[in-house]
Amino acid sequence: MRPWSLGVIRVSSELVRAKCVPCRGGEPTVSEAEIAQLRPAVPQWSIVEKDGVKRLEKVFKFKDFAGALAFTVKLGELAESEGHHPAILTEWGRVTVSWWTHVIRGLHRNDFIMAAKTDSLVG
Repeated sequence: MRPWSLGVIRVSSELVRAKCVPCRGGEPTVSEAEIAQLRPAVPQWSIVEKDGVKRLEKVFKFKDFAGALAFTVKLGELAESEGHHPAILTEWGRVTVSWWTHVIRGLHRNDFIMAAKTDSLVG
């Protein structure tokens, strides 16, 4: 194991255990420095920009539609429990998940928390 990977595992597990905090309008999006700190915890997620808004996005692959749908249901239950909701596109054999915080039109620490929690669903 590389020496730096222990830090990544620690940050990732910290995010999985963290709870989302209510985000109100007027809060800043995460800075580039904060993104650099949080990004290693969710390395398979892409940062994409759509309509001028940065988002975390990842495609999860499954054997069939039933597997994709079951994952979508688990993700929906997780989102409800945390009070933070993604954009989800469920297709045959794949689910595309996008996290961003609508009220601030960008990325918040909550989005990284939920990306890590989403990864934990497929364990």
